[in-house]
Amino acid sequence: MNQGELIQEVADQANLTKTQAQDVVRALLKTIMKVVADGDKVTLVGFGSFEPKMRSAREGRNPKNGETIQIPAARVPTFSAGKFFKEAVNK
Repeated sequence: MNQGELIQEVADQANLTKTQAQDVVRALLKTIMKVVADGDKVTLVGFGSFEPKMRSAREGRNPKNGETIQIPAARVPTFSAGKFFKEAVNK
């Protein structure tokens, strides 16, 4: 499912116009990205949590020539699925 299909599904389930659903989906995603980028956690009970985590510096390999390279430390977004989401996927 891509973003357009998601917007259509939200519109159908919430009895919204496609434009209204698009505004809702985009606002939700923008808000989650902003909160996580600011270093906070977003928890949607039953669905899951979005949060930033630090990835430590490490060595990697250039796939073209096998040369060792240094990959710097970085803050990355992570998602942990909630109980109900996990159960729904495992049905």
